[in-house]
Amino acid sequence: MAGRNGRTVRDLRRANRTAVLQRLYFDGPLSRFELGPATGLSSGSVSNVVADLVADGLVEEAGSVDSDGGRPRTLLQVAPASGHMIGVDVGETRVRVELFDLTLTELARAQRPLEQQRYEVEVIVDHIRSGVAEVLADAGLAPERLLGVGIGVPGIVEHTPDRGAVVHGQTIGWDAVPLESLLRAGSPLPETVPYFIDNGARTLGQAEMWFGAGRGARNALVVLFGSGVGACLVTPEVEHGRAVEWGHLTVRVRGRRCRCGALGCLEAYAGAESLLARWREEGGRVPEDLESTDEETALTTMLAAAYPADGGAPDPVALAVLEETAEYLGAGLSDLINLFQPERILMGGWAGLQLGSRFLPSVRRHALSYALRHPAGKVTIELGRLGPDAVTVGAAILPLADFFARGGRRPDPDPQSPPPAWHTALQERAPR
Repeated sequence: MAGRNGRTVRDLRRANRTAVLQRLYFDGPLSRFELGPATGLSSGSVSNVVADLVADGLVEEAGSVDSDGGRPRTLLQVAPASGHMIGVDVGETRVRVELFDLTLTELARAQRPLEQQRYEVEVIVDHIRSGVAEVLADAGLAPERLLGVGIGVPGIVEHTPDRGAVVHGQTIGWDAVPLESLLRAGSPLPETVPYFIDNGARTLGQAEMWFGAGRGARNALVVLFGSGVGACLVTPEVEHGRAVEWGHLTVRVRGRRCRCGALGCLEAYAGAESLLARWREEGGRVPEDLESTDEETALTTMLAAAYPADGGAPDPVALAVLEETAEYLGAGLSDLINLFQPERILMGGWAGLQLGSRFLPSVRRHALSYALRHPAGKVTIELGRLGPDAVTVGAAILPLADFFARGGRRPDPDPQSPPPAWHTALQERAPR
């Protein structure tokens, strides 16, 4: 039966379960008494919802605390083993697959390096499939117990009714790749386990907003700095985050050729791939074996050349390229500051974390000097806190958010019964 606002009793129960689960997840352990004001539900509703969640094995007791003159109050928490998610990062140097329990504690991981065949679709699909099978086997977990598999990928992700998630990754040579359909064919998972596929910068942003340096911010930009560059915008209007193809902002007319084919993109100057290429092209003291190493190792080599640990003479070309890259990144950030006026900008990604504290002060200085004074005076620019696993954590949040949106119910096995949008729980971003 639907009420005046169109919501059914089932919708109301689901919303109440979602509210209690999220409060316990982000702020627990909590008592039933504390859950009332935290969720806005009556004491009777809290008792009913908690009884349901305990009966479903989603909530468990976690000790007790003394009350004012009465009996001790029982504390409640989300049961970690009541759900499991897999997060996948289709990165620039490897495919990383991690298995988490419901509280995002890592249980197993698998990694597949990407070398010459890099983004060949069949290779990526095989890496994801085998990595999923490996982490499940390592943890001794039946595939049916998964809430879902979240995957962060480069490029624009389009969700279609007939082919599922389709990836438009111009910089990696993916033209409308039906990744979800390809993964389903020969998948080690049953049909009832859903895939959630989204842009890697967006999953990075979601992880930092839920659990990292973005907690409490309403207007934020999370920047992924790796072989290329990307960003995720979070505002009150797009609380679930929106991937921004920031790396393909034109910073120099008729400039360097970018991986996307255009001229003068920010990525052609500020991405790690171009940074290393410029070091070679401009005659730096590049080791002979640099071509045979992966990008992460190569960037470490370049940093060591620019900032020798032994106090020796730096490679002037490496130092100059890094300083120029910091200016390009800063100028690119200034455009984001002027356009979106965020209160925080967070820099993550393997290259951003590797360059870290040496690089960030210079990036910050250039960003603030190029931006308009008023928005520049309100923004802070920091490193992300979740480290190199942030994309996989963010990818695992996608099935977790869907689980919340369902009120702690597993996906409906009936393909004709569409699930509620997992954006819903991302928009109800609890950790303020």
